[in-house]
Amino acid sequence: MKTWKYVRLTLPIVFLIIAILSTGCVTHRVHGEYLDAKGVSLHYTVEGEGTPVILVHGVAVNADLNWRRPGITRALAKNYRVISFDNRGHGLSDKPHGQQHYGLEMVEDVVRLMDHLGIEKAHVIGYSMGGFITLKLLTEHPDRLLSAAPCGAGWEHRDEDGSRRLEAIANALESHGDYGSLLEEVGVRKKGLGRIQIVVMNRFFRCINDEQAVADVMRSLAELELAASDLRGNAVPVLSIVGDVDPLKRGVDNMAGVLANHEIVIVPGATHYSTLNKREMISALRDFLARHSVE
Repeated sequence: MKTWKYVRLTLPIVFLIIAILSTGCVTHRVHGEYLDAKGVSLHYTVEGEGTPVILVHGVAVNADLNWRRPGITRALAKNYRVISFDNRGHGLSDKPHGQQHYGLEMVEDVVRLMDHLGIEKAHVIGYSMGGFITLKLLTEHPDRLLSAAPCGAGWEHRDEDGSRRLEAIANALESHGDYGSLLEEVGVRKKGLGRIQIVVMNRFFRCINDEQAVADVMRSLAELELAASDLRGNAVPVLSIVGDVDPLKRGVDNMAGVLANHEIVIVPGATHYSTLNKREMISALRDFLARHSVE
């Protein structure tokens, strides 16, 4: 019974990715405008009207895959001015090589985009790596935020083992173009049908990424670490949304009772990848934004 449940959960993901690859949908993008971020070109789109909401995607994907395909962009654009962009190293944005181009520069890119568009304050929603960027933005530029929603990510206590895992992911990417270790970090296991999923997703990610750039991004993530004092002193409304079987839920648990002005929504039965497609995700975001938007 347990095996059949696993099959039902895994095969749709595998078949979806195969379908995307076979139809060429993976290369189709909604084209927008470009911003020069200190010599790095960033691609962004603006949709809808109202209070600005900025969407920050996760590692190895792009703004469309993270936000548009699950329907989040469309849902939020009904009531808000939604700005989504490809992080440097991803999508239609430039992909410079070198760890120095990432880390805090990805945080500052959000502020650069706001300045470019004449936005004083905005809601910022991030997922996975975008969640870590959003949390760091919360501590670096709280005056620019109406609210923050770091989803599928949290406060990581980076120890020696965690640092080794990040380096192993980066090494696998730049030496073999292998995303397996990265996928394992977010809960995809190299056993059973998970092996098939990793093979398919490896091909998928290689189609859309520059592995050296993604490796540099992974090595730079240590720059996004937070201090407990930054979390305790927070005055910005914060919402965390995470699946209850997402390994990165540990970081959300770490923030409970430490991060001030913090709400948590746990999505039952959701993984790191499936959370984005759950109705609870959009519902929680819409409710949170409505309560913290300017009239």
